[in-house]
Amino acid sequence: AGGRSFDQALQVGYTSVLCSPNFLYLAETNGSPSERISDLELASRLSYFLWSSLPDDELLQLAAAGRLSDREVLASQVNRMLRDSRIERFIDNFTGQWLRLREIDETTPDSKLFPEFDDYLKHSMIWETQAFFRKLLSEDRSIDLFLDSDFAILNRRLAEHYGLPEVQGAELRPVSLPAESVRGGVLTQAAVLKVTANGTNTSPVVRGVWALENILGKHVPPPPGSVAAIEPDIRGTTTVREQLEKHRDSESCRACHQYIDPPGFALESFDPVGRFRTNYIRFQVNPQFADKGWGRLVEGAAVDPSGMWSTGETFDDIRGFKKMLLAHRDDFARCLTEKLFTYGLGREMGFSDRAEIERVAELTRNPKHGLRSLVREIVLSPTFSQR
Repeated sequence: AGGRSFDQALQVGYTSVLCSPNFLYLAETNGSPSERISDLELASRLSYFLWSSLPDDELLQLAAAGRLSDREVLASQVNRMLRDSRIERFIDNFTGQWLRLREIDETTPDSKLFPEFDDYLKHSMIWETQAFFRKLLSEDRSIDLFLDSDFAILNRRLAEHYGLPEVQGAELRPVSLPAESVRGGVLTQAAVLKVTANGTNTSPVVRGVWALENILGKHVPPPPGSVAAIEPDIRGTTTVREQLEKHRDSESCRACHQYIDPPGFALESFDPVGRFRTNYIRFQVNPQFADKGWGRLVEGAAVDPSGMWSTGETFDDIRGFKKMLLAHRDDFARCLTEKLFTYGLGREMGFSDRAEIERVAELTRNPKHGLRSLVREIVLSPTFSQR
């Protein structure tokens, strides 16, 4: 009717569809924030939460019949969806965002310092963290295991990397850890340790901020523009700890660093590829072959993983720090609950959401109420069904 050719008319239509907010976003009808969304909208919200895709026929049929808002029916659908193979999308996407696994390729470890790092090890790192999350989800295990556990999910490559007893083959499987092992939980998994470091060295500040925001749920404001960056000196002439102590002389810096530094110091026992270390290392070039860059690895300053929490509690190493985290596990429970709500709803949690986050997080105190139960309670929460 507008005088365009058939192909041109189709292009106009396609362009309108692809640019429409209803195509680009999960559109829901407007209404009061306290209003409940429709069953069809709930089906989409639930499906994109757990499957990262549109609802299947069963969800749509229940929604069309007005039955999905029934608590028992909704709980049954959550259980069904958690058993479906499409839950792998949730495991991949949620761990990728929460633990920043998507950033695994943002830095490349220095081949002179970390010659053992290769693609097989990198992929094993990611698979370990995803398999750990999958185990807690499928078996409804306690979320406290994210803080510390007496097992790890390993294959031969990871066991070698961690210096643990030999494990055969490339397949990942649960392995019991020695009593005094530094491993266990997500903090000491190589994937997490790699994405919180650059390719050459580590920073207690970077890792400390990561732990505060992703494990303890504390927002860390950016530093003032006038504050100089802290760079580690692995030669030992000035340790990171000494630099940070000077940094904390400023009242404005101390306000944040009293929270940032302790978890960062605890994680200094691990290098940029997640190996345990007692000393920093550096590459020393042989003067005779300086033009070729040949040299050898030499030990630098000793690592000091001790610290004092803002409450005055002290720890000697990562083992003590994990015990401290478990003693304050409610902070982690709130953090993980909020992360799951944020992921499921696609929005930040506000002041009005705090009471419900507290209520749902409190349920995780029950040993029988694990990660699977937490996901189900989030979907059953009135917050999940509100606009």
